[in-house]
Parts: sequence; C-alpha cells; structure tokens
Amino acid sequence: MTEREELARLLPALPERDLPAGRHSHHKDRLMQLIDDDRTPATASAPHSRPTRPRLLRPAVWMPASALALAGALTVGLVANTDSGYGVQPSGSETAVVLLDRIADVASRTEATPVRDDQLVYIKSLDAGAEYQEDSGRYKPGQLSEREAWWSQEPGPVKILAQFYEGGGYSPLRELLPPGSPGTPAGIDRPTYKWLASLPTDPDELLDELDRLTKKEKDQERAQAVFDTIGELLGKAMPPRTAAALYEAAAKIPGVTRIEDAVDPAGRHGVGIRRVDKRSSWATEWIFDRDTLAYLGRRTYLSKDGPTGKKGTVLAETAILKRAIVDKYRQRPGSDAK
Repeated sequence: MTEREELARLLPALPERDLPAGRHSHHKDRLMQLIDDDRTPATASAPHSRPTRPRLLRPAVWMPASALALAGALTVGLVANTDSGYGVQPSGSETAVVLLDRIADVASRTEATPVRDDQLVYIKSLDAGAEYQEDSGRYKPGQLSEREAWWSQEPGPVKILAQFYEGGGYSPLRELLPPGSPGTPAGIDRPTYKWLASLPTDPDELLDELDRLTKKEKDQERAQAVFDTIGELLGKAMPPRTAAALYEAAAKIPGVTRIEDAVDPAGRHGVGIRRVDKRSSWATEWIFDRDTLAYLGRRTYLSKDGPTGKKGTVLAETAILKRAIVDKYRQRPGSDAK
C-alpha cells in the first residue's frame, strides 16, 4: 500500500452530499435558462404608464379598496445568501437546498384532513397593501389590519370566490367576469383542495405544469412569475405530498436566497427565504418558524431606490394567525355559524 493510499484509508469518510441525486444537473440547466433570461432586454415602460407591480392581486379580482387578496404562504430553496434589505445579515450555516429539503420533509409528514367541496378554508391574518399614487407615481404603504376570510372549495364555476370580514363588516370577493359568464372554475386562478390534489407530485413535472399555467406580467422575470405562483398556492389547503412537491419544485428556481433572521408583520422572528426580480426591482420574502418550519407570513417590497419609491418600501405584507376548515360562511373555528 502506497503512502497516499494509507493516508486516504485513515481519513474519515466524506460527508454526504447536500443535494439529492440529479439536482446538480437540473440546477445547471436552470442556471443557463436564467442567464438567457437576463440577456433579454427588459421592455421599457411608457413614460406615463403605471409600473409593473407584484402579484398582490390577480387582475380580474375585485375587492373593497381597503383590502388586497390574501397572500399565500410560501417557500423556496436557495442557492445563495444575501442581505434581506432590512439590515439582516444571512448565515452560511445551511444551504438553501438543505433548508428546503427540511421544509418539504416536514410538509410531507404533516397530518391534513381532506377538504370537502361543500366546506370552506378559514384564514385569519394580519394584512396591509400599498396604494399606487397616480399623481406622484409612487407607492404609499398601507396600514396593517386584521382580516378573516372564508374561501370556497366548490369545483365551480362560482362568482363569489370568498367572503371577508374586515373593519367591522363582511364583504364578498368577486371575480370580474364578462356578461353571461357562469363564473370561475377551480384551477390556477382559484386553487381548491381538490384541484391542488390533482397536480403532479414529481417536482420537475410540477414545475413544468406551473410554468405552463402561469401568466407573466409585463417587465417581470419568468422565474419570478413562477415563484410567485408557487407562493400563492402554498397558502392554500392541500394534501401533504402536494405541499412537499411545491417546496421541491420551488427549490429548482434560480435566484432564491435564504435570510437568517426575518420578521413577519405580527413581529414574529424566524428564518426567511426570498427572491428578487431584478427587472421590476421588487423582492418577495417568506418567513417560517425557526423550530417547526411552519409558515408565518410574507412581505413584498422594493429592492432598490427608484421612481416608485425608496428601497424597502413595503408593497404588501401578511401574517397568518389561524387556519382551519369550517362548514359555513361566517363560521369561526370551534363555533357555530353566526
């Protein structure tokens, strides 16, 4: 035995890889796609046109002026560490992929009761959304308010997607539809439990399907559009395996980073993940409980100074306070309908 072989024999075994099999090659493919995407010139906006904004509300949805659509929970794996934009420095102790794998594993083992078509998903949250000021061309951050929502699970089509309780009154969430339309069926624009359960659970197939279904906004990176779609879906009720697949699919999107210490709108500290859209100059950040990895909330903000506002200006934020399955509108967990 040579001296080199003897030294090799005495050395401890190399630690196991932090990437599952096949993910290296997939990340390489996604990286090349991102490079191609970045080489494509961003479309210049007209001088007086309204700037692109994050998907805080789907374009066809009407709500009271004081409200924005409930933000979904979310999550994604990361490939790099960066500052969150709020002065918090990341830690290099855990890669994004490892973090995502842990979140996916927790999701896959979480017990979940299937939701019937005649039931509703109840979500209590703390929310705020910025208003675009036409005169100045800048965003004005909104005030946080508590909201309760009851989301319909009917396969549809339906004309009322949900009902909200906010500011002391109830209001419906309606879809803006052309005259004579029967309503909106379950799907990417109205993800019910049953529809989510029908999605592929292979992360590559799921990512391809979401890429096909996602509508890209003007001046938005394609990767950001898919990332935001996954984020919206993760806020819904779904089978554990579907949730795990969404986390795994999200990990394959380039440009997502890990934040060591992030704070949700309710003031709860946790670990965060985010992605920055360099074309539109906004960032979306999700916060998870550091110990349980449960989703706490999310925040979307401007990632640099620009004509629409200063870096860090919050465009939308939400903190999930309670989630449950109920049988009737206006019914709260543990009580009868009021």
